Amino acid sequence: MTTQQLFILSEQALTNVFDQITQAQFSLIVPMNLRVPKSMQSNEINLKKLMNNYAYDDAWVPDTLAGKTIAELGNKYDGDLLGGNPKKNWDMIITKAVKAVRDLTDSDLERITHLSYGDYPVKDYLWHITRFRTFGTVDIAQFINVDASLPEDLIDGMWKILVPQAEMLRKFGTFGPEVAVSKNAPLYDRLLALSGRQPKLG
Repeated sequence: MTTQQLFILSEQALTNVFDQITQAQFSLIVPMNLRVPKSMQSNEINLKKLMNNYAYDDAWVPDTLAGKTIAELGNKYDGDLLGGNPKKNWDMIITKAVKAVRDLTDSDLERITHLSYGDYPVKDYLWHITRFRTFGTVDIAQFINVDASLPEDLIDGMWKILVPQAEMLRKFGTFGPEVAVSKNAPLYDRLLALSGRQPKLG
């Protein structure tokens, strides 16, 4: 799987869960483990605000891939991006992000993007989003009690990339302590365990 393909799979997986959120669920207060980034952890936030943060990240994708900086864009994407029609607005934002990624060439992956936490090649920027989306999909699905499975290709691609990175991510606090599971457990369960999440076994 290419970097672009994994990004798109993670976006599709998150959108599948987003589409199952009911209007009433948007007002649910989310637990602490879902409140990312850290700026969200000091206050109670509802599910709509959490999903708005994911939409905010995606709204930046086309401009970030074009080399734009925070200084250039300012507060362009601040505020409630989901508005009164969350699913329609979500789809518009995600469609633009996915198109921008699909249009990338292999050489584009080495270009530098300017992020709030530093300058990184496009391939690393997309990987950061993909990792965030993939595990966010599982966490949100479990929170609203819908199917938390992921596409097999996404699971396989994530596993291959994350195994050598897991201990580093644990040191950064991105992953919690690895959960013990059988070596014969499905790859999905082992992926969740690697990230410090407890698989729902049985």
